Amino acid sequence: MPDPVQPALAIAVLTVSDTRGPDEDTSGDLLVDRLDKAGHRLAERRIVRDDVYEIRAVVSAWIADPGVNVVLSTGGTGFAGRDSTPEALVPLFDKTIDGFGELFRQVSYTEIGSSTVQSRAIAGLANATLIFAMPGSTNACRTAWDKILANQFDANFRPCNFAELILEGHNTMETP
Repeated sequence: MPDPVQPALAIAVLTVSDTRGPDEDTSGDLLVDRLDKAGHRLAERRIVRDDVYEIRAVVSAWIADPGVNVVLSTGGTGFAGRDSTPEALVPLFDKTIDGFGELFRQVSYTEIGSSTVQSRAIAGLANATLIFAMPGSTNACRTAWDKILANQFDANFRPCNFAELILEGHNTMETP
C-alpha cells in the first residue's frame, strides 16, 4: 500500500540577526528552500534584530495565528553578548521539546566537534504551534532540517512525527 500524500504544514521562518538583511540571509533561504521542496508552505518570513522583545513579539503573533503550524527560528542561540533567542522564546513555551536540542547537539558533534557545546538550540510547543530555534549558520540549519526536522515534518515517518500530531489535531498537541 503506498504512503499517504504528505500534507503541507504552514511554516514561518524567522531570522534573528543584527547584521543580516534579505540579501545575506542564507540560513533563512536554506530553510525556505527545504520546506518548499518537502511540500510545505511558507506562512511568513521575517528578519528581526537580536532583541528579546522583538523576537517575542513576532513569534507571539505567529503562535496566535491558527494559520501557522510551525515556527523555524535561526540565529541568536550562541553565547555572544546579544544572543537572546532562547531567552525570548522559552517564556512562550507551554511545553519544551528537550529532545530537539539534545539530538541537534549530538548530530552536530560529528560535524563540529566540541564546539557544539556552545549551541543553545531549543524547541517547544505553544498554543499548538511548534517552535524550533537553531543557530544562525547555514550549515547548522542544514543539519537541523536534513537530520531532524525533515522526518518530523513528514506525516509518513514512523514510528512517530510531529506533522501527524499537528494535522490531525491530536489532544497531545493541545496545551492547557
